[in-house]
Amino acid sequence: MASDTLALLIDGDNASPKIVSGLLAEIANYGTASVRRIYGDWTKPNLNGWKECLLEHSIQPVQQFAYSTGKNATDGAMIIDAMDLLYTGRFSGFCIVSSDSDFARLASRIREQGITVYGFGERKTPRPFITACDKFIYVDVLGGATAEPPQTTQITREKAVGKPAKAAPVPVRNEAEKARPAQGGAASGRLDEAALSMLQMAVEASAEEDGRANLGRVGAHLAKQSPDFDARNYGYARLSDLADASGILEVERSGDQPKVVMVRLKMS
Repeated sequence: MASDTLALLIDGDNASPKIVSGLLAEIANYGTASVRRIYGDWTKPNLNGWKECLLEHSIQPVQQFAYSTGKNATDGAMIIDAMDLLYTGRFSGFCIVSSDSDFARLASRIREQGITVYGFGERKTPRPFITACDKFIYVDVLGGATAEPPQTTQITREKAVGKPAKAAPVPVRNEAEKARPAQGGAASGRLDEAALSMLQMAVEASAEEDGRANLGRVGAHLAKQSPDFDARNYGYARLSDLADASGILEVERSGDQPKVVMVRLKMS
């Protein structure tokens, strides 16, 4: 069971109360959120939806009036509190919930202190905030949200990663749908060329002398390459499901509970 102590800070102006159950369930995978705060001007009607779930989920509302038009005082209050919490030395991770690029520098500063940063936001979240986090999760995948897969074309491993291969064709999105998951909206249920290339590089970097790599290490390497890489973005519940569907990997499972999953690139 995860034992890390986490601080959960929510930008109420840039988050929906509909995500709270899935959000807390996801955070439980990384540790215990001993601090749970949400920031906003609670005199405004746009936060009414949050009021119903604060007590149920033990989230502390922090009032921040908007002192002037066009200035986001909420962001400032959240950043100040984050730094105060950071300097207590009590937390091994921070969970920042926002789709605002203003928190990119905060995430970077926390990481400089050797503390893990988990970001949560919508698909519109700017890349600077995403890449400043150790791991970034799109809120639409929380709670098993899915979407209808688009039409696909066929692509072989040779085209996907630039090496000759005899692997079976792998379905990917057509030209109109090839945007990265961060730009594209709901999870697609298909792997694109960029995802296959990152997967290949992660396996190569994690492989032992025999070419086999532990899937857990592969996942950790993928997170370093791209903090928003998540099997759920492509319609798969787990990384092992994505590996099975990739068409470029041989997947081996051994043991009982938990199973050890090893992967290797399919030979040409």
